[in-house]
Amino acid sequence: MAHKFVILVNGQLETYTEWEDIPDVIDNVIEFLPDVSEEERQVDGCEGSTYLWNDRLQELITREQNTK
Repeated sequence: MAHKFVILVNGQLETYTEWEDIPDVIDNVIEFLPDVSEEERQVDGCEGSTYLWNDRLQELITREQNTK
């Protein structure tokens, strides 16, 4: 499975599979589904990956322009 990030950008739903492709300014985060591989889970017990993706979700939230 690949990452899946559904983001509202300029009123349009956009789906991204790469974190780096998400624009700096967005309307809202609709769906945030990072794919944490089995290898990542085994290396750090998933804890490090959890922190990484939690931080990235928080960053996306700060990029939102139309929060209610």
